Order: sequence, then structure tokens, then C-alpha cells
Amino acid sequence: MTVDVSKTDGPGATPPAGAEAIKAIPVRHPGRYVSAAVALALLGAVVYAFAQGKINWGAIPEYFFDGRILDGVWNTLLLTVLSMVIGIAGGILLAVMRLSKNPVTSSIAWFYIWFFRGTPVLVQLFVWFNLGLVFEYINLGPVYKDYWSSFMTPLLTALLGLGLNEAAYMAEICRAGLLSVDEGQTEASHALGMSHTKTLRRIVVPQAMRVIVPPTGNEVINMLKTTSLVSAVQFAELFQEAKDIGQNSGSPVEMYFLAAAWYLIMTSILSVGQYYIERHYARGSLRSLPPTPMQRLKSAVLPTRRAKGVTA
Repeated sequence: MTVDVSKTDGPGATPPAGAEAIKAIPVRHPGRYVSAAVALALLGAVVYAFAQGKINWGAIPEYFFDGRILDGVWNTLLLTVLSMVIGIAGGILLAVMRLSKNPVTSSIAWFYIWFFRGTPVLVQLFVWFNLGLVFEYINLGPVYKDYWSSFMTPLLTALLGLGLNEAAYMAEICRAGLLSVDEGQTEASHALGMSHTKTLRRIVVPQAMRVIVPPTGNEVINMLKTTSLVSAVQFAELFQEAKDIGQNSGSPVEMYFLAAAWYLIMTSILSVGQYYIERHYARGSLRSLPPTPMQRLKSAVLPTRRAKGVTA
């Protein structure tokens, strides 16, 4: 069998017919439209229910910047910061103790974490608040001596209840961060003559922060909301102040909405701060850092402006 090469190859060969363009038909997703319609219907029903309810919406802006509410916001932020300082400091200490090769310190840290993680925060607050029924005095020798009821103020009760409980959770977070660093780096630093403390401070901890920071940010936000529990021990934070105003003004539900709005504002601000801190500690692990909110805004606006300038 012979093939005429001149007809199939060479400069004078007839080119093959062009491939027919493929007509792409997008896949239909009717379920998306149905789910969107159901979600909008449910949202509309909720909005309609609240609109028809006997809620005095005007009371919310009336008391939004009330002095008592602002004092409650300040006390909430102060309690959050101080409790997290206690929790982070205690968590670092407990994490180092837990990783120690000394069985006594390791066992003490394990027992502390087991106890405070296994009991509710509200129960711990009541225990601290009512220890005056067991101990009439607090006696620290020549340093300090007073009645327990005078010593254990609502602020101190809140700090002990929240801070010591948070230390147990921060201990596990810090331990996970320390274990995430390759053990070979610790061995190399010891081979170079660095002490264990200097190795932790200069080698291990800076790398562990990339793992520690994200859950710590979540713990800060969770702590801000957990402070509402200290109203049970008569500490005047945001929820307690809103509840008192609601009872005196006859608008308890409205004041709960007001408190929820303030909590949303504070948690949103903390979330932005958490994003920038995570971005800072991600510099050594990512080729390019994620864009900041301002950079996202510029990238969304500037192309539109350039396109308008070109068309003009």
C-alpha cells in the first residue's frame, strides 16, 4: 500500500479543517436558588416577628452611651485584659512544667489542668466568692491579715475565677506551640552552648508563636464574652449594668440587645487586631503575606478607576 506524501505533507499540503469551537453550557444548580429563597424567607419571618413584637427600640439608642453602660464596657475590657494576663502567664508556666522531665512538677501541672478544665467557670466563681464561709480570716503572717469577706472583693473573685481557669487552657495551647518546633533546633542550640532558658527565649518561643497566636486570639474573644458570668458575683461589668438598667427602666429585653451590640463591637475590634498579629507572626512561614483590609479595598477600587481612565 502506497501513500501519496505530497498530499499529506509539505508546503503545498492542504491544511486540516479547523476544530469546531466547543460551546460550554454552564451546569445548572437549582438547589442553590431554592436554598437561597428558603434562607431569605426565614430571615424575613424573623425580622417580621421582631417588628411585630412589643419591643421599645428607641430605648437602645437612648441608653447606648449612658454612663453606667460605658462604665460596664470599661470594666469588661479591664477584666478581659487582666484575666488574660494571668491566664497567659500561668499557661506558659504550666506548659513548661508539663514538658519538664521532673515527674513532680509535671504531675502538678497535669493535675491543675485536669481540675480547672474539668469544672465549669461559674462553679469556680462561686467557690472563690463563698470561701468566706470556710475561712473567716485570711492570714499571710506579718504581711497581711484581714477578714475573708473584705479581702475577696468582686473584682478579685472575677480575676481568680477567670484567670486561673484560662491558665489551664493556655497551658495546652502553649504546650502545643512548643511541641510544634523541631526538636533538632533545641539540640543544635544546646550544642552551641546555649542554656535551656536562652534556647526557649530565642529559638523555640519565636517559632512557636505562629502556632500559639491564633488560638490565643480566640481565647481573648471568648474571655470577653465569658466576663458576663461574673455578674453572678456582683461585679459591675457590661451585662450586670445592662440588666440593672433594664430592671429599673422596664425594658429588660431592650437592654439585653444593647449589651449584645456592645459585645459585637468589642469582639469585632479584637478580631481585627488578631488578624494583624497573626499576619505579623506569619512572615517567616509564607512566601507572601495575606493582604490587609486596606489593601483589599485598594485592589477592589483602583482597577475600576484605571478602567474608567482608559475608556475616557
